Amino acid sequence: MNLHAVAAIYKFEMARTFRTLVQSIAAPVITTSLYFIVFGAAIGKRMASVDGVPYGAFIVPGLIMLSILTESISNGSFGIYMPKFAGTIYEVLSAPISTVEILAGYVGAAASKSVMLGTVILITARLFVPFEIAHPVWMAAFLLLTSVTFSLFGFIIGIWADGFEKLSIIPMLVITPLTFLGGSFYSIKMLPEIWQTIALFNPVVYLISGFRWAFFGVSDVGVGLSLAATAGFMLVCVLAVARIFATGWKLRT
Repeated sequence: MNLHAVAAIYKFEMARTFRTLVQSIAAPVITTSLYFIVFGAAIGKRMASVDGVPYGAFIVPGLIMLSILTESISNGSFGIYMPKFAGTIYEVLSAPISTVEILAGYVGAAASKSVMLGTVILITARLFVPFEIAHPVWMAAFLLLTSVTFSLFGFIIGIWADGFEKLSIIPMLVITPLTFLGGSFYSIKMLPEIWQTIALFNPVVYLISGFRWAFFGVSDVGVGLSLAATAGFMLVCVLAVARIFATGWKLRT
């Protein structure tokens, strides 16, 4: 593997993040803090607990996952779209580096940003509500796996998009609604039976459920199923990227 090429792409993408700290880190953290104030303080006083977990703490995994999904897709899509927009993608494609090395650079940087953001939000959450992490290793594993998976998904969106407006269509119109409907602020067990069944078709339910289990040991679906669903979606994204590079779709035209 050409580690120098991977490092060059990775460092370039990370440098862009540090040049835009307000947009990349501060804005999502402030937004999440407002959620804690509104939902944790206001609603939490009227809702004692969910599955034995205080409501203010119960929403922590969901809020972290909401930010992780949105930012992973944004970082992954913007990172590959800008070389396309500027025309520098042809230099990357003509360089002696493989698809795996290109992915390691771009997706690795996007996932690193998401993990950094998730860690900052986790620390910030402790300022609002007390909580303990029951399975810290699994929490870190879910955080990393989700960041990589949705950075890959964002990478695909960045290749597909042929305008800046398309970069935000999927996150705004698909991912954000699915996250709100995926149990970020409630347990799907609180829904009527028919809606519980419908919610199981929402892939975000499995992400949030597994992540919440890592915190509190409670979940809406089995942790093994959550892990399998996340890994399965990542595999689909990897196969899609491999196909894109093999055909040159939206890259060489």
